[in-house]
Amino acid sequence: MAAGLLAALAPPHSVALLALALALLGLGWSFGLVSGTAIVTDSVPLATRARTQGMVDVAIAGTGGGLASGLVVATGSYALLSVAGGVLSLALLPVIALSARHRVTSRN
Repeated sequence: MAAGLLAALAPPHSVALLALALALLGLGWSFGLVSGTAIVTDSVPLATRARTQGMVDVAIAGTGGGLASGLVVATGSYALLSVAGGVLSLALLPVIALSARHRVTSRN
């Protein structure tokens, strides 16, 4: 969320603020990628793990996301894309909380 807001609110010619926004975005991406990969490898049988992980990696590569983000910037603005990404990140928080709660209760 911080990366999205910073990128949306930064002046277009502020290289330092946009670089900070991209660094925050990269940090969040890395956290999500590492934790998501761990979840996939833990939940998939060994026999299909490599194929499943490959399909997930292709999906994460962002083919659809890259195309969609280009369309958002072309029809709207970079600020709109940034705010939408931030809102999407906030929308995922309840899903994560419910998933974590479900795992805790299913283990007990």
